[in-house]
Amino acid sequence: MMFHSPRRLALFGLLTLCLSGLCRGAERPNIVLLLADDLTYQGVHALSNEPVRTPHLDRLAARATAFDRCYNMGSWHGAVCIASRTMLNTGRSLWHAQAVYDASEQERQAGRWWSEYLRKAGYRTYLTGKWHVKASAERAFDVVSHVRPGMPLDTPDAYNRPVEGQPDPWSPSDRSRGGYWEGGRHWSEVVAEDAIEFLQDAGRHPQPYFLYIAFNAPHDPRQSPQEFLDLYPPEEVPVPVNFLPVYPFQEAMGCGPTLRDERLAPFPRTESAVRVHRREYFALISHLDAQIGRILDALAQSPGADNTWIIFTSDHGLSVGQHGLLGKQNQYEPSVRVPFLLAGPGAAPGVRLTTPIYMQDVVPTTLALAGIDRPAHVEFQDLLPILRGERESVYTSIYGAYLQLQRMVSCEGWKLIVYPQASAVRLYHVEEDPHELHDLAADPEQQPRIKRLFAELLRLQEQLDDRLDLREAFPQLL
Repeated sequence: MMFHSPRRLALFGLLTLCLSGLCRGAERPNIVLLLADDLTYQGVHALSNEPVRTPHLDRLAARATAFDRCYNMGSWHGAVCIASRTMLNTGRSLWHAQAVYDASEQERQAGRWWSEYLRKAGYRTYLTGKWHVKASAERAFDVVSHVRPGMPLDTPDAYNRPVEGQPDPWSPSDRSRGGYWEGGRHWSEVVAEDAIEFLQDAGRHPQPYFLYIAFNAPHDPRQSPQEFLDLYPPEEVPVPVNFLPVYPFQEAMGCGPTLRDERLAPFPRTESAVRVHRREYFALISHLDAQIGRILDALAQSPGADNTWIIFTSDHGLSVGQHGLLGKQNQYEPSVRVPFLLAGPGAAPGVRLTTPIYMQDVVPTTLALAGIDRPAHVEFQDLLPILRGERESVYTSIYGAYLQLQRMVSCEGWKLIVYPQASAVRLYHVEEDPHELHDLAADPEQQPRIKRLFAELLRLQEQLDDRLDLREAFPQLL
């Protein structure tokens, strides 16, 4: 894949967008969302060169425009996907999404819902897989199959493992353990079969379609068929370069041993335990990739395939042993940054853009593709002007939050993380230090930069109605 600035794509983008039917009077395109859960940006080989095998996603990446710096804004809840998917379906930013979360069904009934806008515009809508928001899935889509909860049911054996010197009580390929195997077929395979049936049904109808294909994978419990585990011999799985036995602020940031995600592996972390968890994570990703390959093959054979946009992304990422953390409840790149592939008749193939975006930008982007004006309450941004080369970015900086325990701002290749309960500050030059190995917060020469980033964080807090008072916790940064 090639890296380009949006300006260099302008001529190509304008030409292809007009030819593809995005100019006035053209036929509205089909829209397919492929949504993963807990998939870090490192989880697609073509985008990261990590030792994870994703041939079908690599194939999609070759025909897509990839947004390399795609982020999730954060969460008010330990289950980060609840916040992410509420933002996704309402189009509202983090704290505004929290305000309507309990009233999600009322929001849907009022029409302030992603699928409702598309349905009103004449789309036939489909859903399968993970939902995890407080609105009726069955009423939000025309065709619904296998609505899943936040995660498959796990067992105590899946936690605090493996312990060195003891037998591992967990087997990812043991179908008797339930979880993804509940119902007799792996849930990722069921989602793929539903999607293929949806495509067959959509071909019998004259309307354009919207497919919301939501996998639970690669969320734990990390279960997959043995053939995918065999792709990753444990001794060949590398330990991350940013491995730590213990993260120094784990308690103050809310990521200590009581947090469910973090209890999956023993404390302190060991290299052998991290290898095992990463092996199982990679295997589940490769199994997910195989199911996406089935969907892509079926889509290629379906009517209207040449007028279909495909979006692949994830609600958030996952640490899996990086920085001494396993979960997604932190502000490091593996947890807040996700893959974002946009393939369609107006997307330049094999191009990677570095402009920062949020994954929820898919909402106004798809509404624009459908010819729908962005509703007033939708706070995320349409990406089509970037594809057309009309602008280089839609955000000057990226905001991140977790509960009232963490805040982050990323701007111009730098990242500032603050932990109010510990009065701790961390600074990383992510552009030069992508694994966030070197905390520069104690460097006297960086103090002016820290204050500038802190001021930008305060500005974003005001813009997004974030009521956490950081001024009191960090008076030295004012």
